[in-house]
Amino acid sequence: MRQMRAALPITAASGALPELKLMIGLVTAAVIIAALYYGREILVPLALSVLLGFVLDPLVVRLKRWGLPRAPAVIVVVLFTLSLIGLGGLFLGNQVSTLSAQLPTYQSNITTKLRGLRTDFARPGVFDGVIKTFDTFKAEVDIAPQAPAAEPGQRRNASTVPQRVVVEERAPSAFSQALGWLEASSGPLANAGIVLVFVVLILLDRLDLRDRMLRLWGGSLHRSTDAMDEAGARISKYLTMQLVVNLSYGVPMGLGLWLIGVPGALLWGAVAAVMRFVPYVGPMISAIFPLVLAFAVDPGWSMVLWTLGLIVVLEMISNNIVEPWLYGASTGLSAISLMVSAIFWTALWGPVGLIMSTPLTVCLLVIGRYLPRLQFLDVLLGSQPALDAPTRVYQRLLADNVEEAIELATEQAVDGKVTPFYAEVGLPVLRMASTDHASVSTAEHRLRVVRGMESLIEELEEQYPLPERHGLPLTVCIGGKWEVDTLAARMLAHSLSLEGQPAEHRPAATMSADYISRLDLADAQTVCLSYFSREPQVQARHFCRRLRRRWPDVKIVLALWNAPAELLGEDACKSLGADAVVTSISEAVVRVASFAGAGLPEGFMAAVVPETDAVRLHAVRTSGALDVRAEPIFDTMAKRAADIFDVSMAFVSVIEENDQNVRGSHGVLAAADGASGDTVGRDLDMPRSLSLCGHVVANSQTLVVPDVARDLRFAGNPALQSKGVRFYAGAPLRDAGGHVLGALCLLDTRPRSLDQREVRLLEAMAADVMSALREASRQWGEMAPVAADDALATPSATVGQLMPG
Repeated sequence: MRQMRAALPITAASGALPELKLMIGLVTAAVIIAALYYGREILVPLALSVLLGFVLDPLVVRLKRWGLPRAPAVIVVVLFTLSLIGLGGLFLGNQVSTLSAQLPTYQSNITTKLRGLRTDFARPGVFDGVIKTFDTFKAEVDIAPQAPAAEPGQRRNASTVPQRVVVEERAPSAFSQALGWLEASSGPLANAGIVLVFVVLILLDRLDLRDRMLRLWGGSLHRSTDAMDEAGARISKYLTMQLVVNLSYGVPMGLGLWLIGVPGALLWGAVAAVMRFVPYVGPMISAIFPLVLAFAVDPGWSMVLWTLGLIVVLEMISNNIVEPWLYGASTGLSAISLMVSAIFWTALWGPVGLIMSTPLTVCLLVIGRYLPRLQFLDVLLGSQPALDAPTRVYQRLLADNVEEAIELATEQAVDGKVTPFYAEVGLPVLRMASTDHASVSTAEHRLRVVRGMESLIEELEEQYPLPERHGLPLTVCIGGKWEVDTLAARMLAHSLSLEGQPAEHRPAATMSADYISRLDLADAQTVCLSYFSREPQVQARHFCRRLRRRWPDVKIVLALWNAPAELLGEDACKSLGADAVVTSISEAVVRVASFAGAGLPEGFMAAVVPETDAVRLHAVRTSGALDVRAEPIFDTMAKRAADIFDVSMAFVSVIEENDQNVRGSHGVLAAADGASGDTVGRDLDMPRSLSLCGHVVANSQTLVVPDVARDLRFAGNPALQSKGVRFYAGAPLRDAGGHVLGALCLLDTRPRSLDQREVRLLEAMAADVMSALREASRQWGEMAPVAADDALATPSATVGQLMPG
């Protein structure tokens, strides 16, 4: 009892911990917002200086590359910027002065139009009777009570009669006006001076400030460096794209107004370009000036209508074509977060906050992406979906919102992509359901998921019906134990049928002789058993044994969707009594096709030769890639790739007419059991038909094979089998003309994968290889030597054809 009493305070404290964290978070947020608001006199110039530093620092870096020290480079850039601002101010001032001198000549047009509008509004309208009645009623109600009349013989007191008093202000002196102007401009001038000083200091000490920010960030140096790099890249790209968008709007605006005949067209084009830096409000403000001027200049209404049409057309083109094309995902912010951030920063810092709302919110987004405790900022502000596709479908099923789940499924399976949907969404949904089965899900949730997935699969089967069998061998997909096993078997049967392999499904049931006899597998050539259990050995072995006893000629494929790695080898497959073990729908489709005699003719997929390969081969010979002097470059790049990606081997290959030629490599592939020796770079010279790099050249894109042994396109490749290759990744080597000469490749003896960021990094390193080759070729100053057979042929006038010499 005493122990239970002692445990009560601990339990109560742990239960109150989330509320305490929430309260601390709210108080911290309130303190930060208050500090931003009350410290805006200092923070606004500082933030504006940092933003200008992002804009001007590339110019300073460019001058440093030209040999100018940093301090003089900063001075030159700042003076150039101030001169540019001054010239722009003089130009705009001249335009305003010229326009103000012309305005009095338009007074007659303005007066005539206003009188015409007044006359039009004075004409009887539909609601004039109602308005007149309302005005009469209001006048009667508002009549003031009359003062009592004076009695006979009494005189009205003169003091009771109100006297009208007019106060005339004395005109201010010139000195007073000068003081007023100085007082009004002192604030902006002081802020401009502070911003100028901050900009100079930031440009001078950028690296030191960066180091201090990294020190303040703390934690992992890799993560903090990535965060600062991403924030800088996103803000720089946003500002660059914003400048391009503004110019693409302001230049056509100025030209259009000039063609229409609006005075000061260049001025209004420049104002339109500058005001678009102010989100949402700026374009509306900039549109007022040319419209008002067109109203004043033209005696009629044609100029106003043409000006309005020009503004509307440019806004539609800019908002719907130019901005989505140029911006893309440059900021990573969602549309609603942009709106909310604009309101938030405007409320805190006024118009300057509105201008800087997007860069400031980008910084918050990056902070939330790299600080786990502030990850909610990435969720709230980011443009990426908060939930991936499988989780979204699973959540809709848990909420019993089957209609939305079906809608998501049809969007994912558009254009007949049913098999990829089952592989990338359907199976992960069932995998999550099986994981939650014994932990957090209730009986009602399980029923919702099963019913919802049944409806979803039925909908896809109706949209993409099964083709006719046409005498092809039948495959039967059977659920092993649970309802999710049956659902997976049904998806697999649908995928097989759509891929040209007729298939049916059978539900899971208790294993018995009666159940086996009712399976009716007389016409079946292959049976696929579906299991989501992580330990399916007992059930799978028993099921396979019963099937073998009844139908000895049937091929058995075990689809182990959640099985550990030790169940995927050949020995485990034999011990379970199956002919093959698969872990994905695509692998199952290829395996069943091979059992049906529709497999690859050579046991593997050979790389095709493009029709324009003659042009590519000519580019290979003239690129310098076959020059022996390029081999040290390729060796260095291969070593760098092997070290960065931590793989057993990396190499640079050039695909010639019939062969793969390894020009540089680093690392070795350890010999597998029973193999003669380790594999080095030159051992990878092989016929083009056996080369995975040949597929990179044929498809002109990066190829990643996580597990060669389980990818039936390449599992039967004898060159890869003999060398024990399990993982391959190759990025194309493109020359300046876009021809793919070969590939920068990664190899390993164990399965692994690359995420999208690593794929982009590999492609960037392949581009570095070609840049180094081009630079070396320019230094050599001569054409790279070609093979002796090629020396007998010279290029003809027809590109890509070779003529005998």
